Amino acid sequence: MTKQFGSKSTTDEVLAGIDLSGKRALVTGVSAGLGVETARALKAHGADVVGTARDLAKAERALREAGAWPIELVEVDLASLESVRAGADRLLADGRNFDLVIANAGVMATPFGHTADGFETQFGTNHLGHFVLINRIEPLIRDGGRVVSLASAGHRFADVDLDDPNFERTPYEPYAAYGRSKTANILFAVEFDRRHKHRGIRTAAVHPGGIDTELGRHQSMEQIQALLDASGLDLSTFEWKTIPQGAATSVWAGITADADEVGGRYCENCHVTSDVTDAQISAVSEGVRPYALDPERAKALWTKSEAMVGERF
Repeated sequence: MTKQFGSKSTTDEVLAGIDLSGKRALVTGVSAGLGVETARALKAHGADVVGTARDLAKAERALREAGAWPIELVEVDLASLESVRAGADRLLADGRNFDLVIANAGVMATPFGHTADGFETQFGTNHLGHFVLINRIEPLIRDGGRVVSLASAGHRFADVDLDDPNFERTPYEPYAAYGRSKTANILFAVEFDRRHKHRGIRTAAVHPGGIDTELGRHQSMEQIQALLDASGLDLSTFEWKTIPQGAATSVWAGITADADEVGGRYCENCHVTSDVTDAQISAVSEGVRPYALDPERAKALWTKSEAMVGERF
């Protein structure tokens, strides 16, 4: 029986007693926060870790400070498909396989803007960048491997808009854009899992919890307070997680949990979570919106994403 973990579990607790020697993992966004801790924990338990980052010097500094150095670094700017493809090509040319891919990098509640390819910043970075990267390196993922897509409870702010993904006709709202991108991260996990589980590759989406990291660099305390107030949340029930607690669900879903339990599912606090209705919803309580796990919606997003990036997978 799988050991039970929860919201307070840390990466090292989740991986206690597990030897990852001989395993190889790719973690995106290893220049700060959850990415650094995820890489550190996997390396500490014996895994060969490859990290991606936009700023390699910053990533090296952060990894050294965390005691996670050395690891192999690959330059990938998820807001540039040219950079994404170059990074994927480097990994493909190297040819070594991965047992685990954790799509950790992302941005949150940014001002309105566009990626190098003209996509709305959050959708383009959080979803389309990872969509191209993971699909391109899919041949490197070993049979029986796993993919973890970092989503968020913020997916509840908005479903994807397949008719206007770049806010060309819709007034831009940072949290709505964030919600769209995080819903896309979950739908990607659903469809990638469906497409590759015949090889034993299982894909899960995870919500790390509320952690005070660089992800919230565009948010003032007033914005955070207004967001929580608008949700009707009782602030006395909210607790920030530490970074090791926040990264725990990623390594739990990627290593510790039963693959069939998490494949195509949404996880938080180191367990698979259930659907949440409108009447139950709040910004930080557990639960996933049904639209984020809709298999037909996942297929439609995949088709739309292929059209946007100009590449079939």
